[in-house]
Amino acid sequence: MIDVIFEKTGMPEDVLQVKESPAPEPKSHEVQIEVKARNINPSDLLFIQGKYGIQPSLPSSAGFEAAGIISKGDVDGLLPVGTRVMFTAQGTNMGTWREYITLPAKQVIPMPEGMSFEVACQAFVNPVTAVAMVNKSELKAGEWLLLTAGASAFGKFAIQVAKSKGIKVACTVRHDEQKSYLANIGADLVVNTEKEDLKKVITEVVGEGVSVVFDAVGGELAAKALTCLKQLGKMYSFGVLSGQPIPLNTGLMIFKEITIEGFWLSSILKRISNEERAELYKETQAYLMHEDSTAEVAEKFPLNEVKAAIEAYNKPGRNGKILLVS
Repeated sequence: MIDVIFEKTGMPEDVLQVKESPAPEPKSHEVQIEVKARNINPSDLLFIQGKYGIQPSLPSSAGFEAAGIISKGDVDGLLPVGTRVMFTAQGTNMGTWREYITLPAKQVIPMPEGMSFEVACQAFVNPVTAVAMVNKSELKAGEWLLLTAGASAFGKFAIQVAKSKGIKVACTVRHDEQKSYLANIGADLVVNTEKEDLKKVITEVVGEGVSVVFDAVGGELAAKALTCLKQLGKMYSFGVLSGQPIPLNTGLMIFKEITIEGFWLSSILKRISNEERAELYKETQAYLMHEDSTAEVAEKFPLNEVKAAIEAYNKPGRNGKILLVS
């Protein structure tokens, strides 16, 4: 089978290799899955660089999220061969950027009827995080949420989830062409931070400030987003796309009584009960299957063209996900 691996950490375009490997065989509690579609996420690329919360055991395969068809194994008759499933390989010693993968049956979720592999392979990292974060924020209808990196896959999902609950959404972008796109999927305010002063625009439109910030960027943009919070506001930090820490304004935090809290989906999924996890997945799937929901795909590449896929992923102003398909 085709397997994308790396023997040292570094930039994906430099260290990724496409190799032929034997297909893994499932153990008694596992299923073998023929992988059909894989989603490229920032976490995948950070993992390859050795900059993610989970460190690779080298040599390592790549990729956290995918969808496919069960090809071997039938654990307790619940997941027969031919079942279409979606899954994450995070926390295992295998990546999804390969033709076949084996996983514990409890880590695999049957795909809803009518869901495509292209949507299912995006159904974990960003949609589940968006639903979990909006729920955790306890924002009420009419309150304001500010998203940094609004045009990211997470940002688009979070906009749609928040709007379904009546929450007002402001978000940041770096390209003007993304403004109308995000407005069309529900954003109330889109600020191009390359051209506009974020705090000034927020003050003019929102007044006292937003209730919550979801920050995926860190660095100076996160610091600017902090100034947009109202009294007793809260920032959830869940990414560092800039690669830079947040320069904190201590006086701002003290006098506005602002809170900053980290959010990592992997840790939360391990901590909550099976019932809470099932309910989170159910809510996310229902959202993804709604006719108003969008899970856009920009381009699809075969697995052996992974470096071309990475190049397409890195293009600025892209709308939609880059997928690796079989």
